[in-house]
Amino acid sequence: MRDLFVYNTLTRKKELFKPQTPGHVNIYVCGITPYNHSHMGNARPFVTWDVIKRYLKHLGYEVTHVQNFTDVDDKIINAANGEGVSWDTIANRYIASYFEVMDALHVHRADIYPRVSEHMDAIFTMIQTLINKNIAYVLDNDVYYSVEKFDGYGKLSGRCLDDMMAGARIEVNDKKKHPMDFALWKGAKPGEPAWDSPWGKGRPGWHIECSAMSHQYLGNSFDFHGGGSDLIFPHHENEIAQSEACFGHEPMVRYWLHNGFITINSEKMSKSLHNFFLVKDVLAYYKPDAVRFFLISNHYRSPLDFSDARLKEMTRSLDRVRTSIVNVLALLNMPTGSKSAEADNLLQDAKQIMEDFETAMCDDFNTALASAGIFELAKKVNIYHQAVAQQKVAVDSSVVTEVKRIFRTMTDILGILEDAWQEQSDDVKQTEYAALVETILDIRNECRANKQYELADSIRNKLTELGIIIEDSPQGVRWKK
Repeated sequence: MRDLFVYNTLTRKKELFKPQTPGHVNIYVCGITPYNHSHMGNARPFVTWDVIKRYLKHLGYEVTHVQNFTDVDDKIINAANGEGVSWDTIANRYIASYFEVMDALHVHRADIYPRVSEHMDAIFTMIQTLINKNIAYVLDNDVYYSVEKFDGYGKLSGRCLDDMMAGARIEVNDKKKHPMDFALWKGAKPGEPAWDSPWGKGRPGWHIECSAMSHQYLGNSFDFHGGGSDLIFPHHENEIAQSEACFGHEPMVRYWLHNGFITINSEKMSKSLHNFFLVKDVLAYYKPDAVRFFLISNHYRSPLDFSDARLKEMTRSLDRVRTSIVNVLALLNMPTGSKSAEADNLLQDAKQIMEDFETAMCDDFNTALASAGIFELAKKVNIYHQAVAQQKVAVDSSVVTEVKRIFRTMTDILGILEDAWQEQSDDVKQTEYAALVETILDIRNECRANKQYELADSIRNKLTELGIIIEDSPQGVRWKK
């Protein structure tokens, strides 16, 4: 198995990945708060982790992937009260919307999707343990975590508690022992959903939810925890404080991975700034492959600026790769011939491109560099296809089969162009192919009739590059593959 290096937010450096359990990787990714349709900024971490998971499986690991839904939250409550419906009506609506757009983007489902509302007992147990350890305290009907009781507070974000205290805003509840103490349990308020607890009716604080759910499914310590870089503080910082203090095991997470923001004119995309684009709306204008490829076109830790120009560029780029895939499949439908230097060179190039692809992916999942190999291989395939079409060399089916395997492995890991590899039935494929060629030849004939000979020759040359031989004769135009 190849060495894999990942950038760990906790240590602020790249580290050799060593799973806690040999051959198995456990992943927890913070999911959405379902109070609205997912926007492009929401989508980036899930597409990123889908690629990471695909690559880990390619390396031979078994993967357990847990991704939560924060279905108890102020924003959900506000949306429900605004519509006059229940909180779970809002949550269920936008969870369904999430799955619709993620399925369209070819994001494979996680193994487990825990919801906060279904894990109250685990949350109660964890809060009570922290109270018993004198790390949390009850204040009226609320429960707060005492940050001063955890020596490592701030280690993920690199923040000093004294500095945080100096910059802290005055809280509504000024009875807290420290301004940075955060709520584990919130007493019930009118118009909000509430659960019975040892501290009275109420609901959990934001941070305790992920600690309880990750522990229930992945234990005291697990391999990867992911999310957007905006979650480093306070959410993930507080998760560490809760989990390590409660369960007495360090580290809670071996490798913390955080993706960069999607920006618009260099400003973070977010609903609060009203500068967001919903995934469903973007998919109404661009194909899912183009949207997905845009989301992985930069290294996951780098910012990614959203624009129509970038999405159009992705569309054009993938169209070129799609043409190359068509050429691979066409080559496999041709009679095989003898070996050739061109075929040997293509195979060696493909193997080297795959080696470079894996080197890039093993360097902190560098999809930006890895994807360049797909375009390089597409170019090599087209050159070989043209040589075959011009009858300069015969098809070496064994080589093309291996090149197809390499080509598809790369596109499958990135999760793009999956449909391009699905061959149609021979009858349908040949009928559609012939109809398309005849239409193009009709256009060429019109060009010749109008004395547009240069354009007619250009059409002929393009068809030749695609493996279609044109023969002009007194009886008319004939063509063959």
